[in-house]
Amino acid sequence: MNLAGVIFSNLYDERFGVLTQNRTVASLPFGGRYRFVDFVLSNMSNSGITSVGIVTKHNYGSLMDHIGSSAEWDLNRKNGGVHLLAPFASGMSYVYQGKLEALFSAFPFLEKTPEDYVVLSDSTILCNINYEEALEAHIKSGKDVTVIVTRAKANPAVKHELVLTMQEGEVKDVTVDYPATADDTPVSMGMYIMEKKKILDVVRECVARGRHHLERDFIQDSFYSGKITLGVHEFTGHVIRNDSIATYFANNLDLITNEELRRDLFNRARPIYTKVRDEVPSFYSPQSTVADCLIADGCRIHGDLEKSVLFRDVYVGRGTVIKNSIIMQGTKIGEGCYIENAILDKNVTVSSGVKLIGAATAPCIVEKGETV
Repeated sequence: MNLAGVIFSNLYDERFGVLTQNRTVASLPFGGRYRFVDFVLSNMSNSGITSVGIVTKHNYGSLMDHIGSSAEWDLNRKNGGVHLLAPFASGMSYVYQGKLEALFSAFPFLEKTPEDYVVLSDSTILCNINYEEALEAHIKSGKDVTVIVTRAKANPAVKHELVLTMQEGEVKDVTVDYPATADDTPVSMGMYIMEKKKILDVVRECVARGRHHLERDFIQDSFYSGKITLGVHEFTGHVIRNDSIATYFANNLDLITNEELRRDLFNRARPIYTKVRDEVPSFYSPQSTVADCLIADGCRIHGDLEKSVLFRDVYVGRGTVIKNSIIMQGTKIGEGCYIENAILDKNVTVSSGVKLIGAATAPCIVEKGETV
């Protein structure tokens, strides 16, 4: 396929507080066994993209460990494959301020890859999309930039995304950081397709002038000045937007009850791949009760669970009650605990008799490796 991929892994770390204190947002666990990056990488692999650059800046040890050789995504190749693009690889002594500056650090990758077109993608927006269809639409339209959009409901919490006004199939207005004002408003999914040569030219010019924000400093400004034309490719499947701890928490729990979302996101014809970890099946003791939960393998359940997501190798002691919570890999919970509306990061230890209670919009969070 004549399309390379670039994934931004660090841009929105600050939105997730302590959850991204020691990891990139792209490596944030989701849905019981996946990471955010799994969805973007799987979409690219399923679309025939064989050359992918992941732009990062710090705390990418977890990301490197998860991707490994990239064999799970069929991207362990002699030509192409996955390239981790750190900010210092090109001699930069500072971290980037926006997507354009991030792309400047990715110059060696972009110049070397033989593909003529590039899809740029955030890692916080999850879906199951075919980039082949988007590339065909881009080439057919003849536009400089194709924005991949989804229709939003009135006044959603849209942040840092392009909101487009359409008339007779053409883009008439572009706003940034502005909520949609009507139903079915086209809102960017943080995914853009451009010619590689165009990207290289744009990045050189913008960074040299201190302009770093892709959406505002390039797309919006160039559209208003008539320097570029914008095309739109509409994605009609389910889209999960993770723009805060609250939405991340709600989206995980929504996977439990929304069967239509699960079928669309985890389409068997276009699988979502992740790092393979061989674990034994989960064990449920005769005293345990489990209702409406997503539970990965390797867990040992002796308590009562309700509407919660458990990642691999979680232990739940006798008499413990867990409701509306996310329990990440390797966490050990003692006996007689009560946990509700909480996020327990990896390898947390909860002593017997502890109560952790948060709110649906402000879950109680226990940091990675902590003991409470």
